[in-house]
Amino acid sequence: MAVRERVAELRNWLERLLLWRVWERMLEMEFVDRGVALAGKAFVSFFPLTIVVAAFLPEGMRESIVKAITVRFGLRGDALDLVQQSFASSDDLKKATGLLGLTFTVLFATSFTTALQRVYLRAWRRPPRGGLDKYWRGPLCLALALGAMALLGGIGKRIDGPVGVSTVVVLALVITAGVWLFVPWILLRGDVRLRVLVPTAVVTSVITLIYSGSASVWMPETVTSNEAQFGLFGVALALVSWFSGAAICILIGACVGPVLAEDTGWFGDLVRGPAAALNPGAEPSLPAPSRELTLRDAFQGTDEP
Repeated sequence: MAVRERVAELRNWLERLLLWRVWERMLEMEFVDRGVALAGKAFVSFFPLTIVVAAFLPEGMRESIVKAITVRFGLRGDALDLVQQSFASSDDLKKATGLLGLTFTVLFATSFTTALQRVYLRAWRRPPRGGLDKYWRGPLCLALALGAMALLGGIGKRIDGPVGVSTVVVLALVITAGVWLFVPWILLRGDVRLRVLVPTAVVTSVITLIYSGSASVWMPETVTSNEAQFGLFGVALALVSWFSGAAICILIGACVGPVLAEDTGWFGDLVRGPAAALNPGAEPSLPAPSRELTLRDAFQGTDEP
């Protein structure tokens, strides 16, 4: 009896923690299923988009994007050569693609931003809403991401040395935080105030940069091993693995925001400020789940936004 009481007390204490509430929000949004969907969309749409769009950019910007990708993925050896070759044939790619092909590539890549939008809508319990705005919100977010990649790659090429590395890390945090501030705001249709999205931006930028840094340790060995075993298909598997980890980082950041905004303590007051979390005119949020969630819910995908 005493053991059960202790377990109950421990559970009650855990449920009061912000980390526990973030975990519950991740279960609510089926984070494993959402993460796999987001990683798959990134691999089949966003990554090819980067190669195609880079072909139409000036050589300096193209090199900056390649630099950002290789650093983020921790690519070396044959995998690095493969990526560099993909971006090197820009003239052939432009001739083969054309402006019409570029347009269709961008539209196809919005499947990634649509999946990302579902993540934020579910995290904030926003009600579904139709409209044509998704046709410009997605490309705008893609443009922000590509612009940030080009900027980060350009900075990385021009700054060297120990002091330079520290400067690059700080600038990378600032730039990525800016991207992860405005991307959720755009995809949430402006329903949530920018101030309230700051925790999402900070957490997402920090953990994605830590994750990218760790990739420089394990990714080269993973790519080399997979390539020796499966050839180019093995390289693709390694990239999908990287995207899957990055998707979980994004999901964590997405869930931190609403949990902190709904906190009734001083932390919530700091995040919200004197106003409500939602902008005036935004529809009320959907209700929380009526039942207790378990780990099984993380794997149960639904068609709901």
